[in-house]
Amino acid sequence: MSAHADTHAAHGGHDHGHDHDHDEGAAHVSFKGYMIGFVLAVILTAIPFWLVMSGGFKTPSTTALVVLGFAAVQIVVHMVYFLHMNTKSEGGWNMLALIFTAVLVLITLSGSIWVMYHLNHNMMPAMMQDVRNLP
Repeated sequence: MSAHADTHAAHGGHDHGHDHDHDEGAAHVSFKGYMIGFVLAVILTAIPFWLVMSGGFKTPSTTALVVLGFAAVQIVVHMVYFLHMNTKSEGGWNMLALIFTAVLVLITLSGSIWVMYHLNHNMMPAMMQDVRNLP
């Protein structure tokens, strides 16, 4: 009897995962998962493309908001199906890093928009007077 068989028999016939490469909490990669992600990504790209090309909404701002909504959903699809991110992978650190990144991006974007708005608001009256005085 081999050493592995002796160990296997000593543990009551149960193999305790020494020969298995299981990473608890890691997503299992499969062709089916990639295909689901691919099909969702194509759909989430085709619908906004169709909306923009057909003029599906009367106002461009509504179209832009819908396209941004589809983009946000597509980001989640890519993270789940292609990057295999979930709350259990890497002990939750991946999700914590994602949340931290999202907060930093939100702060940066909102701060930039705030600064640009106030620069535009505060600078435009003086600039408009200069434009009126041109020959």
